[in-house]
Amino acid sequence: MDKPVPYDPRRFQSAVPYYVRHRLGYPERLIARVIALLRMAPGEAVLDLGAGPGSLSLPFARAGMAVTAADPEPEMLAAAHEIAEAEGLCLQYWQGGSYDLTPGMGPFDLVAIGRAFHWMDRAATLTMLDRIVRPGGAVAFFHDAHPVLPENEWFKIVCKVGDRYGRAAQPHIAERKALGHRRYEPSLYQSAFTQLDGLSVTIRRPISEDEIVGRAFSQSTTAPDKLGARADAFEAELRERLRALSPEGVFVEIAELVALVARRNHGP
Repeated sequence: MDKPVPYDPRRFQSAVPYYVRHRLGYPERLIARVIALLRMAPGEAVLDLGAGPGSLSLPFARAGMAVTAADPEPEMLAAAHEIAEAEGLCLQYWQGGSYDLTPGMGPFDLVAIGRAFHWMDRAATLTMLDRIVRPGGAVAFFHDAHPVLPENEWFKIVCKVGDRYGRAAQPHIAERKALGHRRYEPSLYQSAFTQLDGLSVTIRRPISEDEIVGRAFSQSTTAPDKLGARADAFEAELRERLRALSPEGVFVEIAELVALVARRNHGP
């Protein structure tokens, strides 16, 4: 992408309740594999940049890390705080995003970025992370992918209906379509973090029609405030297409949860 997506710190405001309930979480075993790869010890400092409702903050805190959840959307941080408090977990909270990072922050042993790097000025963010990540530390990029399988036909429907309501015109979606899938390597190989390790976990789970609709509303491209007066029509069309696929309302989700761990290369 030649230019960063325009910064909008409240992009997910209306999506928050749907994000909390319907976005995929990251399996504990994926978090454990990242921790093992980096040989992290309890108490090490983790910055969850673009934390949302704590999708990464919470599992890293459960693993004993000292986690700072950072997000420009205050309602996301409020949701993360509510969940952490209910579980008896201690998080630090910082309202801000990649554009608000300063050299005096941290230092952090790990910066985790989940489903958020495409919103950032990637080169500038990686330059700043090089200043606040400890020597020997890392940046880990997390996302999910849905393989092209018969079980995931519902996911294609969500995308196609979303495209009819403006999803395809969004810069980060256009970029993903052009590349075929999300790639971080071009930015990373222009940064200090050039030693890359990919980890993934694949899950299979039932998913209901209501969950699928909620997942759609959790996306910035089809969030309620983005759709505005068209939200009811979007939901009606989506439900109609889903019922045509499965009149019984029975769906299955197969998803790959991925972590790309990037470290500075200090030789073989």
